[in-house]
Amino acid sequence: MSNKPSCLNHPLAEGLFKHTTQFFAWLVFAMLAAILISLVIGSWESLTRFGLSFLWTSDWDPNNDNYGAVVPVIGTLISALIALLIAVPISFGIAVFLTELAPEWLKRPISVAVEMLAAIPSIIYGMWGLFVFVPLFQEHIQPTLIELLGDLPLIGVLFSGAPFGIGLFTAGLVLAIMIIPYIASMMREVFGVVPPMLKESAYGLGSTTWEVVWKIILPYTKAGVVGSMMLGLGRALGETMAVTFVIGNAFNLPDSLFSPSASIASAIANEFNEATGLQKSALMELGLILFLITTVVLSISRLMILRMSKKEGNK
Repeated sequence: MSNKPSCLNHPLAEGLFKHTTQFFAWLVFAMLAAILISLVIGSWESLTRFGLSFLWTSDWDPNNDNYGAVVPVIGTLISALIALLIAVPISFGIAVFLTELAPEWLKRPISVAVEMLAAIPSIIYGMWGLFVFVPLFQEHIQPTLIELLGDLPLIGVLFSGAPFGIGLFTAGLVLAIMIIPYIASMMREVFGVVPPMLKESAYGLGSTTWEVVWKIILPYTKAGVVGSMMLGLGRALGETMAVTFVIGNAFNLPDSLFSPSASIASAIANEFNEATGLQKSALMELGLILFLITTVVLSISRLMILRMSKKEGNK
């Protein structure tokens, strides 16, 4: 067996490997900067024309070249919030069942089914929502909710209006189904890192499964749980095709959860192909706003996770 040094152990090869990997790492920052710069350049005409008033103007009038971001921003945030409120409890239940309650023979089929949901293209969710959910909501679910909840104080206004089928609530529900696999998979992974000794000790003291989950698993994994929720929120904020099918694409301020509206992504998808001049610049500014929103959401989630991790480390 030869004892000759390999060429891979040569200092030149080591230096080349180091600088190559460093280049790839810096390439990520370069791509982010390039995207941000291109969005700013593309939206410059709109930025100089409307200034900060673009953020609180609700008009979207291509005929008179008057544009504002309020409607798509509100539509994006509300639909994403609805999705998160629906998806988090369901994802939590799936993760707890897979890690604590499911028999071994059932864990793998359910895990595969969850992963298959994540692999379905978003346009399929959109078509399914349009041809299945929208008629179902229009004929049955929305009229029932309007009748039961429409007259209640405070929350009644959220469930008022005509049952169009399409709208914010339908978009939020479709988004919830789309992000459940991501949140559930990540929660399952973080629940799986809890030391078995902690859980077994709690069970040995007579704790129920719910007590173990609430007092042992969640405190131990809360940083990961928050991270999974923020991952799902980021996915919901940027979704385009599925939302475009079911949100209604109406540039009107919603007066209830059943009102047709628009999201940033759906507005860009619907209008960018035929947009010119100031309208195209306004759509680019919407893209810039979405970029900043997702950046802020992810940054806040990272800060929350860091703070939780530090608190756990100080205990």
